[in-house]
Amino acid sequence: MRLTWEEPYASEWERLSPYAARRRLPRWDCTAGLVAGEHAALLVDAGSSLREGAELRRQAEALLGGRRVTHLALTHPHFDHVLGAAAFSGVEVFGAVGVDGVLTRGRDELAADAVRHGLDARAAGEAADLLVRPHHPVCGEWTLDLGGVQVLLANVGPGHTGHDLAVLVSGSGGSPEIVFCGDLVEESGDPQAGPDAMPAQWPHALDRLLDLGGEGAVYVPGHGSVVNAAFVREQRATLAALFGVS
Repeated sequence: MRLTWEEPYASEWERLSPYAARRRLPRWDCTAGLVAGEHAALLVDAGSSLREGAELRRQAEALLGGRRVTHLALTHPHFDHVLGAAAFSGVEVFGAVGVDGVLTRGRDELAADAVRHGLDARAAGEAADLLVRPHHPVCGEWTLDLGGVQVLLANVGPGHTGHDLAVLVSGSGGSPEIVFCGDLVEESGDPQAGPDAMPAQWPHALDRLLDLGGEGAVYVPGHGSVVNAAFVREQRATLAALFGVS
């Protein structure tokens, strides 16, 4: 299935292929992705609040011609990527193994982090209280057939966090064409290493990402413009030098 590109929402989404798109969300410039197959559709990340998640779902389903989003992949457990998840009730949710525990035990800290970054306290608390955690933990790799479009969910971390999931999209040719990287890759600023980062493992996570994605894929960072494999290799070298990793 090809995505429709009729207004009112098409201008807010960047076309990556006939069956994939992404949107750079306002405020934190966080990326959300959409992949459409003949019988299923996957959203990558859920935004930073219930309101943002609901708007993402509304826009995505308009681009799908009224069809439902059926799958949601959470690339890592940071507020700007997961707090909109409660807007996706009835959707199959995927995350790296262990992320459900982080979202359960760290729910209050997730909300507090959102407030520190400027989200309204009530909105942050509501989203954290209603947070939908992954139903499907991805330990190694998990393949989804959306109908003419193959998606590989790959647990390539730890790196940016202890639970980093990449989403690789392949069309009829079989090789990955699009790689949603989460915050393992950032283009609009330096990669952010917070208290839950694992710097010694991060360059190795990017090696795995490059091995899976290959040279010809489009790499979609968690923040910023799309990049190529050369950019990812350069960021890998920068992180390796910064953290003293070979």
